[in-house]
Amino acid sequence: MTASGGQADLVLTGGKIRSPAHPSGFVQALAVRSGLIQAAGTDEEIRQVTGPGTRVVALGGRLALPAFGDAHVHAVAGGLESLRCNLLGLRTRQDSLAAVAAYCAGLDPLGPLDPSGPDAWVLGGGWTMDAFPGGLPTAADLDPVTGGRPAFLPNRDHHSAWVNTAALQRAGIDARTPDPPDGRIERDEAGRPTGALHDGAMRLVAQHVPAASAAELRAGLLAAQAHLHSLGITRFQDACVGTADEIGIPDVFDTYRQAAEDGVLTCHVVGALWWDRRRGLGQIDDLLARRERADQGRGEAAGQGEAAGRGRVKLMLDGVCETFTAAMSTPYLQRDGERGRLFIDPDTLREATGRLAGEGFQLHFHAIGDLAVSTALDALAALPAEQRRAGRHHLAHLQFIAPRDMTRFRALDAVANFQPLWACNEPQMEEMTLPFVGPERAAWQYRIGSLVRGGTRIAFGSDWPISSADPLQEMHVAVNRVKSERLGRAGEPECEHPFQPAQAITVDDAIGAFTSGVDWVNHEEHAAGTLLPGLRADVAVLDQDLYAIPPGDIGGTSVALTVANGEVVFGER
Repeated sequence: MTASGGQADLVLTGGKIRSPAHPSGFVQALAVRSGLIQAAGTDEEIRQVTGPGTRVVALGGRLALPAFGDAHVHAVAGGLESLRCNLLGLRTRQDSLAAVAAYCAGLDPLGPLDPSGPDAWVLGGGWTMDAFPGGLPTAADLDPVTGGRPAFLPNRDHHSAWVNTAALQRAGIDARTPDPPDGRIERDEAGRPTGALHDGAMRLVAQHVPAASAAELRAGLLAAQAHLHSLGITRFQDACVGTADEIGIPDVFDTYRQAAEDGVLTCHVVGALWWDRRRGLGQIDDLLARRERADQGRGEAAGQGEAAGRGRVKLMLDGVCETFTAAMSTPYLQRDGERGRLFIDPDTLREATGRLAGEGFQLHFHAIGDLAVSTALDALAALPAEQRRAGRHHLAHLQFIAPRDMTRFRALDAVANFQPLWACNEPQMEEMTLPFVGPERAAWQYRIGSLVRGGTRIAFGSDWPISSADPLQEMHVAVNRVKSERLGRAGEPECEHPFQPAQAITVDDAIGAFTSGVDWVNHEEHAAGTLLPGLRADVAVLDQDLYAIPPGDIGGTSVALTVANGEVVFGER
């Protein structure tokens, strides 16, 4: 241990702290000063920098890790939904309707008189498809509980929205309204809309929803930040910074910048600017201008960003399998030749990615279907090798990867950005995916283990609020390929029957994907992700030792303490 710089501000002692500062990979204690790790070593060594003004936290033998990151999250959207009509975690149609009714009962009864007022619409979301017959809620269900207000409620994956009759009327959607090229309106046998809108069809109603106020977005950010800190998360990449009506997410660019300016942003955040698939190549100048605005503030689009001039762009290439909007190379079964479609045609994508990468942007792709994955990799293959290496471009979700593409990730320096919680036998998988893809393509799903063993760089994200933001629940599935009983249904296949168990990874690999993997994607490996002197003091203390407990107990673990930039932001204040 080399200690310098005077008295520590914070000391963690008596723990099992994951750090390469010792050959064993662990040390007993850490000292923190001015937001950075000052020293790592034994309790006795750390006492050398402990003074009367030092705050000392005794870990009592608990495991401390580098704090977690999240490589793909919609933080403000998640926080905002948690403050509105929050349907996350509800498992039945009846529970969902009861929650909507209870929320509406608390709205200002004068709200509907003001079409732009905060209570004029029923907003929120988070419902799960398997709570409804065929995965499709209806306006007929929603109408009686919404009191005449229009309702717009995206589901948990934000690729479908549940709307009522008032919202359909407000948007002028009827049997004569055509499906947009990038979405679908669910209809009855007579062609009348039934209340579910998919992907680009969500935009038809979303463009009429009153914009969230700056105060609402600030409240959403602060709620999200507190939630993420409680899960040991101190840094993330927001996967949608821009107006994205097609997935029901507001623009949060100014929210992050103002929070950083006001000193309330304690997470370290970078933002991926949203690629509007309707605007095409003409938006590149606007993205460059927005990046320049961010650089003039405190880092990137999220306040505490990295070096100026980098930036990221999120390109959504397809939808999701459950609504048959994920782009597949061969048709879905039982769907009359339907195979989904690419939201950005390959020629436009190739030109866009070439120009964006040439301007120094990192490319962040949404790719679910195997055709979308192949198309993203083809776009990367067209880039100069140096732009691929420097960009650390990443593909998120990766539900279906065709065998021919497995080796291309490493060859093209592409990072595989998984949301591992989805790799389990939950009802949405068993009822809305497997019957429509067949056994061969079913085996192409979430091939995390094969990519890890093949040397591909892996990063993990949650996609919250699409699914739980808890890295420990995500890691439980990555290691066991089943949900924990804390999150799933005990006794059901999602907790009992591993999904493609050969694709499981080790605990160490899972921890790495939520720490060093995220920092690699965010170009921050020299600032965080490892507990070494000189790096940012971001630490998560757990109530169980992941290296000592059985893998099946990972999901029973909780975060006891979170340190961000040297400050305790959750736990023992």
